[in-house]
Amino acid sequence: MGEKIYVGTGKKTKFDGQVNQTICLSDIPKEWIYEYNGKKYVNITCSMKKDADQYGKTHYIEINQFKPDQKSTISNLPIKSQVQETGTADDDLPF
Repeated sequence: MGEKIYVGTGKKTKFDGQVNQTICLSDIPKEWIYEYNGKKYVNITCSMKKDADQYGKTHYIEINQFKPDQKSTISNLPIKSQVQETGTADDDLPF
């Protein structure tokens, strides 16, 4: 993973568990925006700051830069198909 890409901030509210957040869409690099079923997405991570900043912001938002290894990931297949495709079925398992 590269250097963190910060795209927004948030502030804890007086309501239990709520954090109001703002994301700057202009700060999101195009290579982190992807399309799925005709809609655009970006993966983000929201984390709490150690201390609130001068504006009272208690959280920050960054681009989640995780990219799974496509060779080891078999997605959208039923379990039977995954076992057949990977050839890792073991009929001696007790479950």
